[in-house]
Amino acid sequence: MTGKRAIYPGSFDPITKGHLDIIKRALTMFEHVRIAVAHNPDKPSGLFTPTERCDMIRETVADLGDTVSVDAFHGLLVSYAQEVGAGTIVRGLRAVADFDYEFQMTLMNRHLADDVETVFLMADKSHFYTSSSLVKEVCAFGGDITPFVPALVAERLAAKFAKSGS
Repeated sequence: MTGKRAIYPGSFDPITKGHLDIIKRALTMFEHVRIAVAHNPDKPSGLFTPTERCDMIRETVADLGDTVSVDAFHGLLVSYAQEVGAGTIVRGLRAVADFDYEFQMTLMNRHLADDVETVFLMADKSHFYTSSSLVKEVCAFGGDITPFVPALVAERLAAKFAKSGS
């Protein structure tokens, strides 16, 4: 697979060390990984805006150089993948529940665009239970999130919750 471009989509609200692990491992298989922040402009949701998420990710992966790019998108993932020339979608899996959902999405994506392949990477055991949702909840209640997110993300989460009074 070396030499190809891949896309790693997700909400990344916020990016975690688990996401970073998947990105770095994907880079061992692909020359370039585009991190695609999914959002629906008609139904804005999330703690961080798509722009804030992209900025945090760019700062977090800056040391990876031009092997990684970051963009926000909306609409069909396979259409976006084709638009940016990515022939492979990278997805991280943590548990059986992830697989069931991802399997359904992969089959639908294959139906929509059979020229776009999906590759699954299992989460490292140290990140198996980490999710952006859990990280936000722990942070909201004053817990230590530093084992789960990069330092700059921990700072921005703390600031976001301090600002909202949570």
